[in-house]
Amino acid sequence: MNIGVVFNKCFYWILGFVLMLFSCNNNNSSDKINIGFAQAMTNDDWRRSMNDAMQLQTSLIPEVNLVIYDANYEVERQINQIERFIADSLDIIIVSPILSKPITPIVQKALDANIPVLVVDRKTENETYTAYLGADNKEVGNKAANRIIASMTTDTIRVVEITGLEGSSPAEERSYGFKKVLDGHKNIKIIKTIRGNWESESIEENFKNFLKNGVGVDYVFAHNDRMARGAWQVARDLGLENTIQIIGVDGLNTPSGGIRMVKDGVLDATILYPTGGEEAIKLAVEIVKNKSVVKNNILTTTVIDKFNANIMQDQYDKIQEQRAQIANQIKAIGQQEEKYYAQNNLLLVTMGLLAIILSLALYSIYSMFTIRKKNRQLELTANKVIVQRSQIEKIAQEVKESNEAKFNLFTGLSHEFKTPITLILSSIESILDTAKNKGFGIMNEVELIYNNSNRLLRLVNQLLDFRKLDDRKFTLRASKTNIYTFTKAIHKDFASEAKKRNIKFKVECNDENLDVYIDRNLMDKVYFNLLSNAFKFTPDNGEITISIYNTIEKNMVNIRFSDTGIGIPKDEIDNVFQPFFKGSNNKKKSSGIGLHISKELVELHKGHIEVRSVQGSIFNISLLKGRDHFNDNEVIIEDDMVDNLGLDFGPDYFDNQTHLLEDVDTNKERYSILIIEDNTDLSMFLKSKLQIEYKIYLSNGTDSTERAFEVIPDVIICDLDLPYKNGFEVCSILKSDWRTSHIPTIILTALGNKESFVEGMKSGADLFLTKPFSYSVLMQSIQSLLYNREKLRYYYTNSIYKLDHSGCSNNMEQEFLDKLNYTIKNNLENADFNVEQLAVDLGISRMQLYRKVKAILDLNISDYINNFRLENSKQLLEKTNLTVAEIAYKSGFSSPNYFSTVFKKKYGDSPNSIR
Repeated sequence: MNIGVVFNKCFYWILGFVLMLFSCNNNNSSDKINIGFAQAMTNDDWRRSMNDAMQLQTSLIPEVNLVIYDANYEVERQINQIERFIADSLDIIIVSPILSKPITPIVQKALDANIPVLVVDRKTENETYTAYLGADNKEVGNKAANRIIASMTTDTIRVVEITGLEGSSPAEERSYGFKKVLDGHKNIKIIKTIRGNWESESIEENFKNFLKNGVGVDYVFAHNDRMARGAWQVARDLGLENTIQIIGVDGLNTPSGGIRMVKDGVLDATILYPTGGEEAIKLAVEIVKNKSVVKNNILTTTVIDKFNANIMQDQYDKIQEQRAQIANQIKAIGQQEEKYYAQNNLLLVTMGLLAIILSLALYSIYSMFTIRKKNRQLELTANKVIVQRSQIEKIAQEVKESNEAKFNLFTGLSHEFKTPITLILSSIESILDTAKNKGFGIMNEVELIYNNSNRLLRLVNQLLDFRKLDDRKFTLRASKTNIYTFTKAIHKDFASEAKKRNIKFKVECNDENLDVYIDRNLMDKVYFNLLSNAFKFTPDNGEITISIYNTIEKNMVNIRFSDTGIGIPKDEIDNVFQPFFKGSNNKKKSSGIGLHISKELVELHKGHIEVRSVQGSIFNISLLKGRDHFNDNEVIIEDDMVDNLGLDFGPDYFDNQTHLLEDVDTNKERYSILIIEDNTDLSMFLKSKLQIEYKIYLSNGTDSTERAFEVIPDVIICDLDLPYKNGFEVCSILKSDWRTSHIPTIILTALGNKESFVEGMKSGADLFLTKPFSYSVLMQSIQSLLYNREKLRYYYTNSIYKLDHSGCSNNMEQEFLDKLNYTIKNNLENADFNVEQLAVDLGISRMQLYRKVKAILDLNISDYINNFRLENSKQLLEKTNLTVAEIAYKSGFSSPNYFSTVFKKKYGDSPNSIR
């Protein structure tokens, strides 16, 4: 083959290649997807972020051509812009409506012209469109309401809602979702609704006028972060920024966005409301390509608060960095394409440089395919990483949930075991002491030992039953049983608890002669699990009922357990029989296997158990009558039941709980002790033993800190495992408050590890006793703490005037007394300075000041101020040449005569004699 032939072939090949390139270019231009976006406005960061995301995604799809029109809040302008898109016969129109109702007709017009419409962020009035993309605005309102509910620390929360532009779907839906959740909470009230237009200036004047009326506001829910910032600025101008919590919506990662405001403490939280710019372009392309798409495409929202703001900011920063890298890569690709087209044009112009042009063309083609290949590889790698990450996170979450459930099981059982052990050991110790000293009055301790021994036995059996159920090793032994007699026998076991707590506990039956085949031992476990739960979650003065119904027409027996307790959340009711389940409203100790065991045992009887929650909880057991549904080896002949009450404490025993107590002299001044314990038996036992020598106050843990602030006791005994706040949290709060920082605190716990001990010391606890503990050790500990407190009081009383305010101290009592003395000293010459003014200067109430000084120094605050003045005057008499009258006025006395009188009364000599 000669060179000419090769040249000709190369020439025709290059010519064909050039024609092919032009053909491809022409085809590409005809295959363009033209998208028009009618943006509501672009004067805020959120809208600009949406536009940027759309443009970036468009640059990644070469065949897409995007045109964005900005309506700048003008509805008529947006309608005209959509008219232009329709006239241009675009492939698809994306619309973010300013208002739902006016935009609906023009969207319908586009659909009638066979142009698909993708609605983003906001919906049209009749929801007629091809598809919708945006976050669930009702969910946004729900999450804001749930945020307020979760942070409830007071009896009533007053809320102001600041809504968006009237007529816009986000404003209506967010308000609807917000109010729907709060309607179920009577203690949370929306006291004001302020209508805005999404900008901060639109609400500031109304909000300021409302706050000036003096109405207390706890929370503000603003429909976007800009109005939230406006509300905060108003609150700051009025000095209320620290008393009002504000929740916004958007969560942008900009210098003035929601994430920054959460980090700076301007907002309590912001609800992330994604722009969906990238997703909008992807969805529009799929619609144009006639792919099947979901009509309503909901973006995920989340709550951003101080706990996850840094994480969210870091993630957004990384996304921005990746976007910048993608933009640089696109720019580089564009430069490559420009280079390629320049070389291609050069090829057409300079055929004489065929070899060079051919090389450059091949190089350009190679570069293009290499870049595409690398992009595909990167995309595949990224998808694999995402899938693997999702799988790892899922597995990790499953492992975490499994481990946490097992840990909760054994931790809960540990607490359950140790409290009855404590009561048993303490009762035995008390019996020994009582029998040794008096020889009578031991029945209360015997009852505690008996009941808690049975409780321990049931807990151990529950563990064994759980293992048996797992291994399928239960053998049914059903016998003919009078179900009413069986129920009444168990009813008597709980009668004492019901009587002590004034709970109305009754059994109802429409056929007292009804016989049912049951395994008495297993059904006993079911009864006790259901009744234990009912008593655990039913408050004092409540009601628990066992109802037995003989349903003749269905050959069924229904046994219903109903209570007036806290109930079960509707969205969790399907999970109550799952092992290790614990309801979100359950603040008490629980192993989480009792109901699971009950369900398995009922089904072993070929029965059925179900639950519903209205006012409290109702568990219904359905059992078949007769024995035909059992195998022959599952039925036995057993004697009739004997009504066995166990230990008989007498019919009037629980009406008189004071038979163990000695006569208490109520007129004698005694130290006071606050016992914070949610176990009624333990708290009552401690009260019965300690009230002989001390004045006792009780708290079940729900009002622990409030109770401490109310009574200001001399000693606090606090359990670790409490509802709402644990013992460490309670101790930390009390030790960091001037009103209670001086009170010695003893923490009782079932945890004896080093970490718990260290945490107890960090919280400020003075003593850490592990269960089971000795009652005599507890008594000695209380006496030692009170003795040390008296020594400290003696030191303060005798040294207080010598203490230097400028000295540094980590002790809150020392700091308080330093500030007290410093304030009195600065006002020493002011004869009008009194207790009320001193309390104002210290920032506490008069009563709190009185109680604090009384607890630390055992002095009346007025006497303390007078003693301070007299001590100062005595030093001036001894060290200066001032006259008695000058010293009297300099020490804050209104007259020299009065000064001489009180001086002589305190020191026994007149001021002149001292001089």
